[in-house]
This record gives sequence, C-alpha cells and structure tokens, in this order.
Amino acid sequence: MKFRILLFSLLAGGFGAGLWVTGQEPQQQANAVTNDEFVAIFDGRSLDGWSGDTKLWRVEDGALTGETSDAEPIQYNTFLKWTDGTVDDFELTAEYRIFGGNSGIQVRSFDLEKPHAIGGYQADIDAEGKWAGTIYGEQYRGILAKRGEKAEIGEDGKPTVTGATGDPDELANFIKPNEWNTYRVVAKGNTLTTEINGHAMAEIVDADTDARRRSGSVALQLHRGPAMKVQFRNIRLKRLPLGDLKKVVYVAGTPSHPPRMHEHNAGAQLAAKLLNENHGDQVLVVPYLNGWPRDASAFQNADALVIQSDGGPRHPAYWRLRQIEYLRDRGVGIGMLHYAVEMTPDETNTTLISATGGAFEINKSVNPHWDARFDKLPDHPVARGVKPFNIVDEWYFNMRFAEGMKGVSPVLSAVPPDETMSRPDGEHSGNPEVRKMVAERLPQHVCWVTERADGGRGFGFTGLHFHDNWANDDFRRIVLNAVCWIAKVEIPENGIGSPTPTKAELDANLDPKPAPKPKPAAKKDA
Repeated sequence: MKFRILLFSLLAGGFGAGLWVTGQEPQQQANAVTNDEFVAIFDGRSLDGWSGDTKLWRVEDGALTGETSDAEPIQYNTFLKWTDGTVDDFELTAEYRIFGGNSGIQVRSFDLEKPHAIGGYQADIDAEGKWAGTIYGEQYRGILAKRGEKAEIGEDGKPTVTGATGDPDELANFIKPNEWNTYRVVAKGNTLTTEINGHAMAEIVDADTDARRRSGSVALQLHRGPAMKVQFRNIRLKRLPLGDLKKVVYVAGTPSHPPRMHEHNAGAQLAAKLLNENHGDQVLVVPYLNGWPRDASAFQNADALVIQSDGGPRHPAYWRLRQIEYLRDRGVGIGMLHYAVEMTPDETNTTLISATGGAFEINKSVNPHWDARFDKLPDHPVARGVKPFNIVDEWYFNMRFAEGMKGVSPVLSAVPPDETMSRPDGEHSGNPEVRKMVAERLPQHVCWVTERADGGRGFGFTGLHFHDNWANDDFRRIVLNAVCWIAKVEIPENGIGSPTPTKAELDANLDPKPAPKPKPAAKKDA
C-alpha cells in the first residue's frame, strides 16, 4: 500500500487550493459501458434511483413492489418514477407479476401536477388479461392500440387500425396470470411496440406531430380502485441510435464557486433549453446534473458528449477514462467547457488531448481573468455567424495541444494584456514560458476544435467562468456552434441561432449557495 499525495487546485481563478490525500492506490478506472449491452436500472435491493410514495412502494423478494389497500384507497393513479435518467429511443425489458387491478410501464412520459402523477405512453398490464399488451395514453389521448392491433395516430390524436400483431384472445393465452412475465417495450422514432413473453402485442406509429413525444420518463403504475399488488424485477435498458436527430449528452459538474460562477448545472439546462426549443428538428440535448451520470446507459446512443465542470480530480470523467476512450474510438464528438479542459498531467490529460485536441496543464497553462478581444474569426463552421467581440472571463491560455497542432484549428484567439501576469508563478498562475509569450504579445488560443483520425470531432472552450456570459450573443453562438458541430449537425451560414436569454432564464436553476456568515455583533461599551 502506497501513500499518495496529489496537490491540485480545487478552484479556478485564485479561489484557493486543496489537498487530496489517500492512503492507498488510486481507485481503478471504471470499465466502459458498450453500446450493445443492457444495463440494470433497478439494483434489486432498494428504491435508490426511483421516486414514489414510499407508503405504497417497497422492495420485496428482489422486486419493486407496489401495493394498495381497501382500507386506504388511493384517490388517483400513482407512479414510481426512475429518476436517474430519461429515455428517447430504447429497448426496455422487465419481468412483472400482478395480483388484482391494473398497472403499466410508462415510457417517454411526463410529470403531472399531483404528487407522483405521470402522463404519457403506457405499456398496459392487468390481472384479468383484458388489457395487457395494449399501448395506452395515460392522461394522453386514451387507448392508442389494443392488444393485437397495429395503429397510426393521426394529427387529430385519434388512432386508425392499420394492421394486426395477432388475435387478441390467442395472444392473451401467452400471458401467465399471477406468475412472472417478461415485458419488452421498444421505441424507435415515432414507432412504439410492446411484446410479452416473446410475442408481439401492439404497435403504434405516432404521426400526431403536436402531441407525440420523443423523450421522457420511465415509471411504474399503481391504479386507483380495488386493492392490488404488482411487482417488477430485472428491469433493463439499452438505448438505440436516434437516426433522424443528433443526440448530445451534456454533463454538468457539482457546485463549487460563489453565485453566478461555475454554474455548471444551470449552464447545462440553459444550453439544452436553447437548442431543444430552437433546433429540436436537428438535435436533442440531454443534460445530466451534479456529476457523472448514475444512468449507466447515458452514452449508448450519444453523437456527442459535452462536459461543463470543475477540473483536476473533481472532473466528472476523472475515473471514467475508459468510457471517454470508448466514445472517442467510435467517433463520438467530445467537448469540454471551462475548467473541464483540465484533469492532471500524464494519462488523464493525455486522454483529454486525444479527444479534444488540447488541455490545461498545470505549471504551464494559466487561468487569469481578463478582457479578451476577438478581432478576427476563422473560416470555420464553429465561427459562423459570430462577429468580432470582447468579453471578460477567466480565459485560460498557453494550453497543451496535440503534437504539432495536428488536426487542431484555433477558433478564438486573443493577445493577453500584461496584467494577466500580475500573480506570482504557480500551478495555475504563471511561469517563465508564459511570461515570455505575454511580453512578446503572442496571440493565445482559448477556443479550438479538432478533427480526429477516428472520424470524430472535439472542442475545448476555456471561458464560462461567469454564467451571465451566456447573454452575450456572439459568446453564446460560439458555444452552441461548437456543441452542434462535434455532433455533426450542419451549421448554417449564420450559425446556430438562439434568442438572448432573459434575466429569468439566466437565474433559472442556479445552484443553491451557502448563506453568508453573519457578522459578529459589535461590542457594547462597558
């Protein structure tokens, strides 16, 4: 057992340094989750990762168990929701058994106003075998396809039967009352299918462009009415490529700085809102908050991964290099925002550089706050629609780039002023090499892109210390262009446009910060 000590800067911008001490070897790098494997979304032991009324839901015999009673009947349908992620295109399997009443598996669903109430697509389950296999719209257009039917949902929200999966009564014979059955639900584009015990039950093609849903929650139902009990186990999920949309998984790091700085969670949600609302026909952005996703399937159908977070060992991917390498080798775009451009020298930074083209390296790169002037923009898709601008941020520079800048193209470059070297030399603040470059007025690259040999793309963007910089139209356009470009979205001549965020939009989802400590009371004269 070795005693390891690693000094690193916990906070950028001169907010202090931390000490990481461990009395043993570093933990092992987690293995990558591959694109073709199913992952469990229920651990078989607890309600961890699920949210519902704990008076009604528990784990019993290794199964998620919901039960109601006649003594205390529920007033409306209530649900146990999976909280670690949402689903878009996927294949989900689960074993279930039901004793009385009605239940279902919600997919691509949405929250309603009442506590633990959910609406959306439902793969139906019932004890009598009348409805099991049906695709139903919970608080969402009613019956969509009965067992045995193939249907198309028109623009009026009404289904038209277009074919059959089999005779509904014969299909019912394959469902085992009071015993374990295997349910399979597949969603691909606007087509959803259900299958029980290996037999196709129902299918819909949802052509209702106003109401159909491409993504949403997974949940399990308890139905109001007579007492009932339902159990689910071996719930497994595999994501499927979207095909018609480019998917960006946007990972936000945990809080660290004073208000309106390093607002990773708010930034991820704002970027998702801007892109999904304004370019939802081309891209789907899915944010995961407060660190590395608990959803092991998160990256299976990603076209791009973007991380906005703190760096060093606080980086969400610090112990997930194998996953980054797996995505990189499959041509998935990889982008890093602000402090996420830094891990630590050697293996972690080498992985960052191979994926994104560059990285912050301690005792080489620096992180001063300065007003950068971007007077010239290159002829590159990420710079489309961006006019010359200047803005104050914590612009890191003197980065470690791929050898010979191979495959790397600068997008934002500026000349740092002398005051960027006002701090003494340190891991993040200065060194003879960078002082010489500043003295010689050499332009520094603070945003860059790369086209990798694996066919994938990457970018690094060192700004975004200040959350309110999202309100600068040119700053924001560069970021959104880069996010979309690495996902291989076609960037229009005027770039990826979005309305300037309002103050309310900037204020939304800010991390809670500790209240300032009260000042000590003044002493009274004796």
